[in-house]
Amino acid sequence: MVRPVIHHAAIETRRVDGDAAAAFWRLLGFDEVEPPESLRERAAWLERKGTQIHLLWKDDPVAAPEGHVAVVVDDYEATLASLREAGHEVEERARHWGSPRAFARAPGGHRVEVMAFPPRGSA
Repeated sequence: MVRPVIHHAAIETRRVDGDAAAAFWRLLGFDEVEPPESLRERAAWLERKGTQIHLLWKDDPVAAPEGHVAVVVDDYEATLASLREAGHEVEERARHWGSPRAFARAPGGHRVEVMAFPPRGSA
């Protein structure tokens, strides 16, 4: 049986914010990959360890105020330092399961949770 896995999250972003948004995701360890030719005019794709973020070009993007994408990073402290150095506000949060975690907003307003490790019982 194939185990379910989330392959990608698609978030709306203004094209003018595209370079800054891609730079934000690169700070979290994602690299740009080519979308299919038929989608290149409508989106940019980034990937890390088999999971992708799709930046969908929209004139009036919607970013949910509390909804978010959570990313477990390889070096939590270095990642937060890189985010801050790049000018992103980082809000550290309570350690509900013992993991350091924080929130930042990607260019375009999307909320992103950065975690040192996932809750116990996660794959």
